Amino acid sequence: EGPIHKVKIEAFWMAKYETTWDLYHLFMERKIDKKQPKFDSKNEVNIDVDGISGATTPYVEMSFGMGIDGYPAISMTQLGAKKFCQWLSSMTGNFYRLPTEAEWEYACRAGTATAYSFGDDPKLLDDYAWYKNNSNESYQKVGKKKPNSWGLYDMHGNVSEWCNDIYNDDFYGKSSSDNPKNDGAGDERVLRGGNWDSDEGMCRSSARFSEAPGLADVCFGYDAYGFRCVRLLTDGEATLQ
Repeated sequence: EGPIHKVKIEAFWMAKYETTWDLYHLFMERKIDKKQPKFDSKNEVNIDVDGISGATTPYVEMSFGMGIDGYPAISMTQLGAKKFCQWLSSMTGNFYRLPTEAEWEYACRAGTATAYSFGDDPKLLDDYAWYKNNSNESYQKVGKKKPNSWGLYDMHGNVSEWCNDIYNDDFYGKSSSDNPKNDGAGDERVLRGGNWDSDEGMCRSSARFSEAPGLADVCFGYDAYGFRCVRLLTDGEATLQ
């Protein structure tokens, strides 16, 4: 997490909330695919939804009884989260993807350089995040805690969020300072943000960890992993990843 490495990133929008089951189930069921609009050249992407792979049929109920309506979707692999972004792009004509690790931290910090977006005092974390001390061992509905100053909810807790990058311990010590993204070789993928089972330290803006991108399994913590999407301000990088 150190030394501090300043970066420059392109402008983007980020989802206000973590992706919920309400939306993710539409991707899993694919019943609305036939309603894909006809797009024209003004759209950022024009992709046939039939060309997007569907979600793997789960072998258990993947919320593990923690709640569906208004709750964050969990237990998908990183590839599943990426495929959702591709599906959403094809259904809307707008380009969506997972954030890079640098984009995620920039959005989480919301212009701050402190341990959390609200300052350095972990005692205030109860106001902003669901984590080990207040979650009652379960995720909670999105948007019930205070947002950061940019209006983004649950960045410090509730579920940890998949990023687009491959994980490397010292990536930022050797990466470009201009739109850094790690798309090289590696076995694990980046997750950012604390979750309902995290302690205060893992909820900090700079905390980073990783997970294998393969089959979701509650034994390995996937019941605490979700994601949110970003959309670039311009369509100059609108290639599906």
